[in-house]
Amino acid sequence: FRVTPQPGVPPEEAGAAVAAESSTGTWTTVWTDGLTSLDRYKGRCYHIEPVLGEKDQYICYVAYPLDLFEEGSVTNMFTSIVGNVFGFKALRALRLEDLRIPTAYIKTFQGPPHGIQVERDKLNKYGRPLLGCTIKPKLGLSAKNYGRAVYECLRGGLDFTKDDENVNSQPFMRWRDRFLFCAEAIYKSHAETGEIKGHYLNAT
Repeated sequence: FRVTPQPGVPPEEAGAAVAAESSTGTWTTVWTDGLTSLDRYKGRCYHIEPVLGEKDQYICYVAYPLDLFEEGSVTNMFTSIVGNVFGFKALRALRLEDLRIPTAYIKTFQGPPHGIQVERDKLNKYGRPLLGCTIKPKLGLSAKNYGRAVYECLRGGLDFTKDDENVNSQPFMRWRDRFLFCAEAIYKSHAETGEIKGHYLNAT
């Protein structure tokens, strides 16, 4: 973390506060603290160095026990590390500068169920790059017009189209409606071109 403490707050205190607030620390002592080993689960600020050329700014290195994080959850990891520390009173400013994830934790992420070879097999496309695009505008199209854009792209020569990450199931275009119009576009473009086509729907 890049830390700028409030005036009068030493960098060691600011670094320790960030480590505590992003792990087991809370604003008061509670009786349930005695029901677990807080030492085992707390983050630790193990090194502090001043930022060259900047007044009252420090890089604070904080380490966390792996047991603090749910296996395979990016959401839980970031919520734990940065979800609650940016409004901390001991700090004038705080920024996450870098993050190193140990191999043991990386191995808990399953990753995609298959790779490019399976995609090529499904599309029956080999010996060249797969050509695709994200439908634009990413927000605001009705499901019918979205499906029309998918059809025009696929009929025009693309192998696949995909949803933008902002497209989910908003009032202007519900997920089920988008699915149905995209499926129609895929089947229609396949029938007209003789090529297998695809669309990647955002299901997050």
